[in-house]
Amino acid sequence: MKKYTNSGSNDTRSGFGEGLLEAGRRNPNVVALCADLIGSLKMDAFVKEFPERFFQVGIAEANMIGISAGLTIGRKIPFAGTFANFATGRVYDQIRQSVAYSGKNVKICASHAGLTLGEDGATHQILEDIGLMKMLPGMCVINPCDFNQTKAATIAIAEYEGPVYLRFGRPKVPNFTEANQKFEIGKALLLNEGTDVSIFATGHLVWHAIEAGEILAEKGINAEIINIHTIKPLDKTAILNSVDKTKCVVSAEEHQMNGGLGDSIAQLLSLQMPTPMEMVAVNDSFGESGTPEQLMEKYGLTTNAIVEASLKVMNRKR
Repeated sequence: MKKYTNSGSNDTRSGFGEGLLEAGRRNPNVVALCADLIGSLKMDAFVKEFPERFFQVGIAEANMIGISAGLTIGRKIPFAGTFANFATGRVYDQIRQSVAYSGKNVKICASHAGLTLGEDGATHQILEDIGLMKMLPGMCVINPCDFNQTKAATIAIAEYEGPVYLRFGRPKVPNFTEANQKFEIGKALLLNEGTDVSIFATGHLVWHAIEAGEILAEKGINAEIINIHTIKPLDKTAILNSVDKTKCVVSAEEHQMNGGLGDSIAQLLSLQMPTPMEMVAVNDSFGESGTPEQLMEKYGLTTNAIVEASLKVMNRKR
């Protein structure tokens, strides 16, 4: 099992903040909008350096999406930021009609996604956002795993032509990917080569997948671990090549089982390579108030859950 070093924990929203600033420095057409959450989304540095390129719309998320769509007509590249629940569920109609249907070059930047929003509770812990966004034709959906990758993804989407949903979070998580990395949209990252089981993880669950791989290695099991940071477009070739070797699959994500990464992989496999599969995800449930650690444990989004799913699916393979 390849060893990965945790260079210190940091929140992925801070990676977005640094990436937005760098994207703004590289391209004068990059502008930012926020729905009264500048500090929460770490947009302060961009606002300070480029005040004339920032628009505070207040608690009016639907209007923010409409303004963003309009700005693209003047060749601007708007980064519209708010909490994931408000960035998707609250404004779905505006995204569908003004951004996706029209193919506008809007970057929807969604913080505080998933259960790890924690104590704010079920009303704010959206677990359906990936499904909502990936079903929109032409929408690119990205869910990076740590600070460095979120920064790189933010820079990369400024260069990508078309609507993007970028998902990140509030809690500090291990930072283990390379600094100043080149982020390739739609290109899965092989973290560990293996032959016994394929583990496809996204977002905060990638580090847990690495930890699970280490535990499985102690049991003599060689897991192939792949970071699926881009859920749409999905790297179908990487998935099929891995599964062709291992013959069994585990997906891991901080999202509903329905509509998430596992759902996309299952669809691909059912059409091209039927394979035993287990999903580590929230099973048809809303969240609740609690610390991120408590919630991840209760809803089964843990290292041990990935280990157990791997053992279970290997038995099904046999």
